[in-house]
Amino acid sequence: MNEQRWLVYALLSAACAALVGIFGRVGLKGVEPNLATGVRGIVMAVLLVGFLTVTRGWAKLPPLASRPSLMILLSAAAGAASWLFYFNALRLADVSHVAPIDKLSTPIAVILAALLLGERPSLLNWVGVAVMVGGAYLVAHRPAA
Repeated sequence: MNEQRWLVYALLSAACAALVGIFGRVGLKGVEPNLATGVRGIVMAVLLVGFLTVTRGWAKLPPLASRPSLMILLSAAAGAASWLFYFNALRLADVSHVAPIDKLSTPIAVILAALLLGERPSLLNWVGVAVMVGGAYLVAHRPAA
């Protein structure tokens, strides 16, 4: 089971991410998207600080001036920007339009991993990336009325 734990975490992540769009869309009725994102960030921070405190995770924190810390901070900034854009998009469109486009982050991540990290997806993996892009289009596309 240990070698498959990543898959369980990834599936739970996907399920929770799907709920973010549903809860967010309903919650944005009458609330400004940037404010909603800020409140969401505060709640997340409180929950994560509590989790790290209970699990004694703070003891494993790398030095703040290290490369890993810098990369984590950049990841946090990218995540915050992503959620600001996501909630603004949800304010303007249905979840069924926004979520598939947001999930283009997966093909983009694979391309960036190949370009920046030297990862080498197989031909079958690249076909999967192309199918994901096509699938996002098909799910998000609404024929003209």
